[in-house]
Amino acid sequence: HEVFCSQDTMPMFSNPVLSQAMRQLAVPGEKPKRTLAIPSVLETVKAASPARLDYDLAHYLKGALAGGICCGITHGAVCPIDVVKTRIQLSPEIYNKGLIGGFGQVIKAEGVGALATGLGPTVLGYFIQGWFKFGGVEFFKIQFVKNLGEEKAWNNRTYIYLASSAMAEFIADIFLCPLEATRIKLVANPTFAPSMPSAMAKIVAEEGVMKGFYSGFMPILFKQIPYTMAKFAVQGLTAHKIYDMLGTSHKEMSPMGNVQVSLASGVIAGVSAAIISHPADTLLSKINKAGAGGDGGTLSRLANIAKETGYLKLCTQGLGARCVMIGTLTAGQFGIFDSVMNLLGATKFHFHNPADDK
Repeated sequence: HEVFCSQDTMPMFSNPVLSQAMRQLAVPGEKPKRTLAIPSVLETVKAASPARLDYDLAHYLKGALAGGICCGITHGAVCPIDVVKTRIQLSPEIYNKGLIGGFGQVIKAEGVGALATGLGPTVLGYFIQGWFKFGGVEFFKIQFVKNLGEEKAWNNRTYIYLASSAMAEFIADIFLCPLEATRIKLVANPTFAPSMPSAMAKIVAEEGVMKGFYSGFMPILFKQIPYTMAKFAVQGLTAHKIYDMLGTSHKEMSPMGNVQVSLASGVIAGVSAAIISHPADTLLSKINKAGAGGDGGTLSRLANIAKETGYLKLCTQGLGARCVMIGTLTAGQFGIFDSVMNLLGATKFHFHNPADDK
């Protein structure tokens, strides 16, 4: 950009490229006009922000779609494990032979088809949840980095993982809760209704929207938010450690190599998240059972259930099945998420250490 004083004087601030362009466009015999080029606000922001932070709406939509697909597929795939786990939590006096024995008990009593109980609300509910969860985490991470700057964000990336995942999960759970309540009703009582729409209609008719669909909102927050915070933070930090051990980075590794890193780190993250969130998961399963915890408010019912069950059982009842389920599920989610993002021509956001540029 230049400020021209007159035809016979040199510009106060010289830019050779711009000077040449101005000379080529000049009309012969006409004096150059005094001009002052001022960069726009947008240009200033772009100049101060690295190109790697320029993400548009399409990127966030791709992240949301990939998240919905990965959560819908994985939760649907582990539905049989979830059926057995929920039965162990709800009726431990009957289903007391562990995960493998529980499969045999369910099949013997109700047939193989019983293992797919609640599949519809599971797939739909977790597709919606995954849309907001993975899409939200991607959005919030990038916004944190834009506002804090790359160096500060790099130094505080664990806190950013935790905050981003907590905010995204809260939003996702508003949409997940009604479908999760429906799933638990169907798993607890297979004769409750013949389909997901009829089950939801029956819940509204018998209990109303708030009690029927949102009695479990507090426990689902207590379960899902710590679970998601642990899942994303542990996976992100573990993946970074794996890249360090291999002496490479996500940019240098092939797309398939990155997926393998996501799978390995996802297993570790899944088991960690399962252990942290299991007590709330047990409470969520029990509070959706008819009559559980008495007739008081949600907090009163939760306190009664916790007292009746005991803290040790809350932490351990069905934990083995859940570790298998969540470890497998979380690894699959991160692997599928990366794969779908690759197919959509996008790459998930990774924190960048500015020191690597020096």
